[in-house]
Amino acid sequence: MQPSVKIFTGNSNPALAEKIAKKYGKGLNGGLGKVKIQKFSDGEIQPVFLESIRGDYVFLIQGTSAPSDNLLELLLMIDAAKRASAGYITAVIPYFGYARQDRKDKPRVAIGSKLVANLLTSAGANRVITMDLHAPQIQGFFDIPVDHLDSSAIFIPYIENLKLENLTFASPDVGSTNRVREVASYFNAEMVICDKHRKRANEIASMVVIGDVTDRNIVLIDDICDTAGTLSKAANLLKEKGARSVRAFCTHPVFSGKAYENIENSVLEEIVVCDTIPIKSESSKIKVISVAELFAVAIRNMHENKSITSLFIHSQRRGD
Repeated sequence: MQPSVKIFTGNSNPALAEKIAKKYGKGLNGGLGKVKIQKFSDGEIQPVFLESIRGDYVFLIQGTSAPSDNLLELLLMIDAAKRASAGYITAVIPYFGYARQDRKDKPRVAIGSKLVANLLTSAGANRVITMDLHAPQIQGFFDIPVDHLDSSAIFIPYIENLKLENLTFASPDVGSTNRVREVASYFNAEMVICDKHRKRANEIASMVVIGDVTDRNIVLIDDICDTAGTLSKAANLLKEKGARSVRAFCTHPVFSGKAYENIENSVLEEIVVCDTIPIKSESSKIKVISVAELFAVAIRNMHENKSITSLFIHSQRRGD
């Protein structure tokens, strides 16, 4: 008899966790499992599972966006599950924070994503399911299996439904080139690159467009939208270069600082994001698509020892 599945959530994104549990459906009595995240008066966190998880497949849904309490909460939940004799513990991390710290790009800095990988493993996680890591090679920081989901599985159908003519894909920076190229190749479309130079983090000194965008409908693709400074500047520049329209697709809506103001004041037709991080404010330009079904299928296939290759459509070719 296969161990039962139990899905729990922390406080980072309970709305998404509830959607995932609902989409998963089978075997879940009443949806999410019962866990209480207690806090002492000084802010110290103590998660308590309110039901037996002995021998079960336990999935802990918790993104590690700011504040850092979200990461600590996940680590403590993993440790509590391990000490409660869970059979197999999977950390489901829709947004993997600290992924931008994936290398030493200057002297005397931390490699934050490697540290987080070590912490998750040391806490007792047996597996990680995440989506659109800032750098795919972060998977190599882990000594446990990592299922790395791709948002193109939900973005591509949305783009197809737009039925845009003269479609061209754009990378807002050189780092997103491979991600954009894969989607562009699916549509057999052209791509351009916005090459930026930074003075410091979150501050762009200059940007140039590599490629022709005249009379094209442009789709910008990126994994993270933080202050929306890069996207806004790229959209404005593409429009100045003759683009017919510009819209953006970003997986993780970090939306810090003046993000909402930058989006509203930009020439973007719309920015489509996933619900990997809860958005804090509404905007007529922001469209949210849920990743719940994608994660629910990944959880089901993992539990049943099935492949998750079917969840990746970016490597296919339209019409093949």
